[in-house]
Amino acid sequence: MSLRIGTRASALATAQAGTVAEALGGELVPIVSDGDRSTASLASLGGSGVFATALREALRAGEVDAVVHSFKDLPTAPADGLAIAAVPKRADARDVLCARGGLDLESLPAGARVGTGSPRRRAQIAARRPDLELVDIRGNIDSRLERLTTEDPERALDAVILAAAGLARIGRLEAVSQFLPLDTWPTAPAQGALAVETRAGDERHAARLDHRPTRLAAEAERGVLARLEAGCAAPIGAHAFLEDDLLFLTARAYRPDGGEHVTSSHAAFPDADAPAELAARVSDELLALGAAELAPLHD
Repeated sequence: MSLRIGTRASALATAQAGTVAEALGGELVPIVSDGDRSTASLASLGGSGVFATALREALRAGEVDAVVHSFKDLPTAPADGLAIAAVPKRADARDVLCARGGLDLESLPAGARVGTGSPRRRAQIAARRPDLELVDIRGNIDSRLERLTTEDPERALDAVILAAAGLARIGRLEAVSQFLPLDTWPTAPAQGALAVETRAGDERHAARLDHRPTRLAAEAERGVLARLEAGCAAPIGAHAFLEDDLLFLTARAYRPDGGEHVTSSHAAFPDADAPAELAARVSDELLALGAAELAPLHD
C-alpha cells in the first residue's frame, strides 16, 4: 500500500506536495480547509494556521499517513501527537515583484496600486515607496496575476508581491519583473521551505527527505517568530543560512506603516542547539532595540 500524502487542494499546494509524493512513491489526497473556502482576510480567519488545521485533523484521524505544509504557514507551537518528519531542500526564499510592463519597485509611478495580503510586505513596500497605494488581496497565484492584466478598474493592480518559490512551483516565473534580495528584503520565516508532518513515531515514512541545512535555517527563523509573537505585534522578516561552517541568522521587525524598523544578526556553529540559541539571541536583541514598541499589542 502506497503512502497517503495529504495536501491542500490548491494548484500550488498540489504541485509542491507532488514533489514529495514522487520522492516517497506515495499518492496525493487533497483536503479542503476553511481557509480555502473563505475569501475573508487571513487575520480575520485566525492567521495562516487555518490552512494547517484540516490537514492535521486528517492526519490524526488516520485518513492520511503524512501531510505537506508550506513551512511558513505552520503555527510555531508544537502539535500534540505529530512531528515534522522532514524539511526538504528549500526553494528560493525571496519575494518577487510582478508588475505591468516589467517595471521594478523603483520604477513604478507614484500612486501605483500594489497588491499584497502580508503585513510584512506592506511595511516593506511603505518603507521603500511610501507614495504607492497598497491594496489588500487574497486568492491563488493565478487570480493575483490576473489583476495585472484585467481592464476592470475596481480590480486592476499595477503590481503584486509574491513568493518566488510559489511561482517556480507552478511554472509562472515568467511573470517576475524583479527579485527582491534577502539582505535588504527579508521574507517570512521559513518561506520557500516545505514541512512533511507525520504522526509522532511514524517519522521514518519521510525522514529520508530531510535536508539538514534547510531544517536548521528554517527552525532558526521560526524560532524568532515563536519568541516574539507573544509580546510583539510588529511584522517580522527573517533569513538564515549556512556558510563557512556557521549558521547565520538575521531578523528585522517593522513598524506596520514602514516608518521604522530594527534589525539583529548573529551566527553560531551549526549544532542541534544552534537554531534555538540564535533565535533567542536575535529575539532578545530585537526586543532590546524596541521591536515591541513598533506595533504594541492592545488588550
